[in-house]
Amino acid sequence: MFISPTEFQSVYFLVFTTFSVNYCMQIAILSDIHSNLPALEAIFSYLKSNNIEKIFCLGDIVGYGPFPNECIELVRQKCFRTISGNHDLAQLKKIPIKNFNKMGKKTLLWTEKIITEENKKFLETLPLNVIWQNLTFVHASPLNPENFQYIFTYQEAEEAFRGFKTSICFIGHTHIPALISEDLSSTKLEHEKRFIINVGSVGQPRDGIPKTSFGIFDTKEWMYQNIRLEYDIQKTIDALKKFKLPSILSRRLIIGL
Repeated sequence: MFISPTEFQSVYFLVFTTFSVNYCMQIAILSDIHSNLPALEAIFSYLKSNNIEKIFCLGDIVGYGPFPNECIELVRQKCFRTISGNHDLAQLKKIPIKNFNKMGKKTLLWTEKIITEENKKFLETLPLNVIWQNLTFVHASPLNPENFQYIFTYQEAEEAFRGFKTSICFIGHTHIPALISEDLSSTKLEHEKRFIINVGSVGQPRDGIPKTSFGIFDTKEWMYQNIRLEYDIQKTIDALKKFKLPSILSRRLIIGL
């Protein structure tokens, strides 16, 4: 479903559906990969077949999943710009692991044992945000991005708009695709208004749809599309079992929560 010119079903937040369309200048935006290689590979395959080469990654490459090195290496190879997420910083011990839930702690500690020095060095280079053309890219709220504030409520959304000056800010972190307009009432993506767009999660969706989620934005036509793709969930589940990572991680992938 297009954000423009089609009207949304919801004034404020929207979980997107998708269909095919031809674009002029397309960029892809990914977030919250969480070491889920089959999900990431499905996206890169789609982007290659649609000739979309400019890719932005909004962070949380690691955490929760069984393929941290493979995912970091793919992001290094494929992405035009990559920023840091809270799990990436925790992997570098820049955020205390005690701040994470039991699943997060266990996978971060497990990843610490296998992550390569080269991949750790790559994570060290990542900024907290990127501004490109008239777009901002950040993992969580653009207001004090180092705090990794979730945007769930109207108040949190209003505060977040004070954190950037561009027309659109792309985010992740909640793992739920959404659109937020600055006036909290707009149903179209318009040049005259500002928006925050959550692209959802590549590797651990939490909106009840067990498909990988990412965004495509046409910078010329000013149109956004959220894409949902099926991927080989079983391959990820098998690896989670192999490495004795928490079984709840497998269940979350199956139900998309």
